This record gives sequence, C-alpha cells and structure tokens, in this order.
Amino acid sequence: MTRTVSILMGSESDREIAKKAETVLEKLGIPYETRVISAHRSHKELDRYVEDSKSDVFIAIAGLAAHLPGFVSSLTTKPVIGVPVSGKLAGLESVLSMVQMPSGVPVGTVGVDNGTNAALLAAAILAISDPATSKRLLEYRSFGTK
Repeated sequence: MTRTVSILMGSESDREIAKKAETVLEKLGIPYETRVISAHRSHKELDRYVEDSKSDVFIAIAGLAAHLPGFVSSLTTKPVIGVPVSGKLAGLESVLSMVQMPSGVPVGTVGVDNGTNAALLAAAILAISDPATSKRLLEYRSFGTK
C-alpha cells in the first residue's frame, strides 16, 4: 500500500515553503499532492478535499491567523503538520495560532517557514508502518543533504 502526503497552502505566496517539502518527499520517494485551498475563502472546497483525500498525512502551510492546519485537523483524524509562515511578527502570530489549538484538534507544528522539517516529520509518521520509507528516511537523515 502506497502512503501519500497532501501539502496544502493557504495561498500561492506559500509556494517556496511547499517546494522545500516537495523536494524532501521526492528524495524519499514519497508520493504527494500540492494544492492551494484557503480555509477562509474556500472552506467548502477544503471540506470536500479533506473528506475525499486518500492521503495519510497532511502538511498545512499558513501565515497570519493560520487557520488552515486547525481547520484540516477538525475534518480528519489523520496527522496534520502545520508550517507557520513568517509574517508581520516574524511568524509568531502563525506559531501561536497553531500551538494553541483546543483539546481534540491536534496540529503538530514545525518551525517558521520550515517545509523541510514538515516533510521529514511526515516521512517519519509514514515510516512507522512502511519499512522501505523507514530505510530511505534513515539514509537521508544520516547521509543525505539536510
């Protein structure tokens, strides 16, 4: 069974952060899909996407109020990794939005603008049940480009 990751961006301006995650997932041979879907402007589309998604892990990249990761988490029991985006307060506003989710709506959060670590965390989650991914992840983290 192939394990997959969905990378969601709140806006096109998050593309460079998504590319960091895509690069790592490609090196690890993990299939992914990247989409721009705003939790604010396209919440019905986001509902449908998450409900229909076959992905095993979601990476949600969002800045400012950063509702995207929490919104995704409210729609699924699958792991959601939030990537805060630097903004007016150097990303602090996004970090606080993600780490202060209410009980029952978990969002794992990586560092500001750190698409690389989001992809590595997604790979680690998938590696729990996939020995081939586990092996590739170990090789990448031991000998690969960081």
